[in-house]
Order: sequence, then structure tokens, then C-alpha cells
Amino acid sequence: MTNERMEQRLASAVEKTAPDDVNGVLSRCEMRKGTVINMPNTKTATKKWIMAAAACLAVILVGAAVLLQQANAVATVVSLDVNPSIELKVNSSEKVLSCTPLNDDAKAILAEMGEGADLKGAKLEVAVNAIVGSLVRNGYLDSISSAIMISVEDKNTERAEKLRSELASIVDVTLQTEAAKAAVLTQTLPQDKKLEQQARENNISTGKAALINRVLTLNAGLKFEELAKLSVEELKDLAEAGAPAMPIGKEKALEIATAAYTKTTTAKLLYSEVDPELDEIPAHYEVELTSETGEEFEYKIDAYTGTVLESKREGTAGTGTSAGQLPQLPSPDQLDYAKIKAKVLKYLGLSENISCDMDVKLEIEDGKLVYEVEFKAGKMEYSFKFDATTGALLKQEIEKDD
Repeated sequence: MTNERMEQRLASAVEKTAPDDVNGVLSRCEMRKGTVINMPNTKTATKKWIMAAAACLAVILVGAAVLLQQANAVATVVSLDVNPSIELKVNSSEKVLSCTPLNDDAKAILAEMGEGADLKGAKLEVAVNAIVGSLVRNGYLDSISSAIMISVEDKNTERAEKLRSELASIVDVTLQTEAAKAAVLTQTLPQDKKLEQQARENNISTGKAALINRVLTLNAGLKFEELAKLSVEELKDLAEAGAPAMPIGKEKALEIATAAYTKTTTAKLLYSEVDPELDEIPAHYEVELTSETGEEFEYKIDAYTGTVLESKREGTAGTGTSAGQLPQLPSPDQLDYAKIKAKVLKYLGLSENISCDMDVKLEIEDGKLVYEVEFKAGKMEYSFKFDATTGALLKQEIEKDD
């Protein structure tokens, strides 16, 4: 049987089993004519739900990204300068993002804080307290003439001024708690690319760079990089003196005094302290050296020439008392501070009720016990020395409080 013949028979069979009844089928569907039955497109609905969920997730992710960006964005740069220079970058919530030591002295100050890494995430107030406390313990702020500078750099001038005022109060309270006598200098700064470059090139803060530029306006002949080596205390005094010349610096003054010391004694040097007095006439550095035998040596070094202006040796055989025969110093709780304060104020004609923070020390000079008294009252600074036995006034200095 051929294929053609087979196809004809199949067509005939289908026709007999399924007769042509189109009209009958349509007549039975008349009651449903014009009715539309909507069938849901499940694929489209699922797609819309996914798109909506994705949009919500995108909003959440964008919001989280914005919050994360704000939390990690630097809003303010705060620098603390003595000679150590330390820079703190904080966000708008005053959380520390980074704490960076800008010189070797600063690394020593932050040594117990992971060189600043441990302060990350801390509140700015907590970080500043920790740093100032370390500065005091390391002897940077124990002199009445020492100074710490706080600089606040922020685009928002209102926020910068508010933060400057708050930090000044915080540091002042910390210094009082630690019985430190340092002055607190503060300033706000605009963001300045030139200032940032100067600071970066000299490993100092932008705050110290700004102070140096103020000195240079007084004497353009001085060099920025040389001034950068000076402490804030020296720069402050230099500015107040009109910046007549470049001072030799604390390190050079100590070197000169040590050379004079070695010509006087073979005893090992145990302790040294250098106090710049660049705003006095003549400008000088006061260098105090203590030997291992307890002898004390004081030198005044000219701030600009390095000449030894004055030297003093205390508690030695040459002054009538050997190192082994020094008079016994009483303990601090045996000092009659009230009596000393009353004597000083009476001498000055000031009321005993006057508000002043008086620092009293008992020391040995020329084989004698003497009281050293320092304090500020009103706009003046006072410094006295009294014979601890007779009460006689040995020395006094009165100058304007800068």
C-alpha cells in the first residue's frame, strides 16, 4: 500500500468518528457569549514582587551606606601641641577616627595607647584627657611658664568655635586635677591647603604651622623649618617679644649648660630641666641640672647668643654645705601653706580672700632652706623666695600675666 493510499483511508476514518458539528457547538455556547474570564499571569505578579523587594533593599542599603559614610567622614581635625604634636581626626558625633603622633616626642606620649591606635572610636573628650594626662606625667606641663595649644580645624565655623571652647574647659580642668601650671592656648582654623602642606613637610600640626606663620609676620627673615623645631612655649614667648631673632632652642641651651656642668663636677648628671624665658629682658633659657649626689646647678643661657649669663651651684661644699650634710626637708604635709600664703598676700597688700592658685615648694639654696612661691592674681604673675627659717624675703619677681 502506498503512502498516498494510507493517508486517504486515515482521513476518511477521522471524518466518520468526529463529524462536522460546528454549528451545534456554537449554539450550546450562546449563554457565555461576550463573557470574559480574567486569568492571573502568575509570572508577571512574581516579577513585580521581586522588583518591589529589590527597591526596598536598595533604599535600605543606600541609607546604611550614607550612615556609614557619615560615621567615617572627617568633620573636624583637632591638634594638641606642646613640643609633642598630636593630631586627632573626628566625625560629626565627636568620635575619634584616628589619632596620629606627628613627631618622635608624640610617639612617646602615645606609647601606652598603641601610639594612638587605642583611642580610635573613643569620644574626643576621653581621648584629649588621656593625652593631656600623659603630657603631664612626662613633665611637659609642670612648669608655670609651659603651654599647650589646642587647634580646631573645621569647615563649620560655629561648630569649630563651640568645640574649641569645650576643649579649652576640659583641658583646664584636667590640668587643675593634675596640679599642672601650664597655660592653655586655643585657636580655630579654616581648612587651608598651604597650611596643610607646611605641616606635612615639617611633621607638625596645622595648628603649630599657623602659630609659626604668625611669628613670621613679625620677622620674615626667620625660617619656617627652624621655627618648627621650637616648642609652643618658645613660639608663644617669641611672638610676645616681637621675634627679634632666631633663638638657639632648648636642646642647644641644655648642651651649653651641660658643658659648663662637666667643667665643674665629675658627678653623673641625674636630671635636667630647661625653661625658656624669651619674653624677658634679656631673653634667656633657665637650665636646672641635678647631679647623682643631689647637688643642684642653675644656668641662665642667652637665648640668641648662647652666652652663659649666670651660673649657680647649690648645696655644695663651696657654699658651706656638702652634699652629705644637706638639711632634712620636711614632708609636704608639714608645710604651713596657710601661713605662707597669708605672709605673701600681706606683703603685697592683697586680701587673704583673693582667689589664687598658689604653688609652694621647699628647696635648698646655698645650704639654706627656702620657700619658692609662685601664683597668679588678677592680671599679674608673682614669684617669691623666702628664707624658711627667718621668713626673710630673698627674691621677688612680678610681671604681667601673658
